[in-house]
Amino acid sequence: MNYYKHESAIVDEGAEIGDDSRVWHFVHVCSGAKIGKGVSLGQNVFVGNSVEIGDRCKIQNNVSVYDNVYLEEGVFCGPSMVFTNVYNPRSLIERKDQYLDTRVKRGATLGANCTIVCGVTIGEFAFVGAGALVNKDVSDYALVVGVPAKQIGWMSEFGEQLELPVAGQGEAFCKRTGDRYTLDGNELTRSDSQAGDK
Repeated sequence: MNYYKHESAIVDEGAEIGDDSRVWHFVHVCSGAKIGKGVSLGQNVFVGNSVEIGDRCKIQNNVSVYDNVYLEEGVFCGPSMVFTNVYNPRSLIERKDQYLDTRVKRGATLGANCTIVCGVTIGEFAFVGAGALVNKDVSDYALVVGVPAKQIGWMSEFGEQLELPVAGQGEAFCKRTGDRYTLDGNELTRSDSQAGDK
């Protein structure tokens, strides 16, 4: 075992956990889970069977990563944020065959207490504000807030808000790294060029 597991944590036989990961107090990882390297699972985290968590993800306290949730590398899940996996649950009706896939792409941030309704895709380096309710796909680099979540801007890969409209044409630079971002309609892309290259 090349990862840290607190004595109170339960890791079911068959679960895959990568090197240098940390499994903290009262965590439960089910047998079918696949967890990458350098992952942190905070206190009271639950990880279901049909779950994949990429390298260097951080799952903060009190998060349940239910079946059919797939997190790519470097995803941040804030404290007490919520995933679902059935769109219209009923206690009296079995719907385990109706789980919907939820995908969170590389580098995305899911703020504290936000809710991600199943079946959506969160784009690369997107940023979901604390307490937001996401019920539709979120674009790469998009900043969304509110209930239901609406896009109000764009974020750099470093995590700084960019001075750009939600849609249209434009160019902006990350204040911390100088990386250049270009907006074309509803799509933002990052260039390798920096402000100093101009």
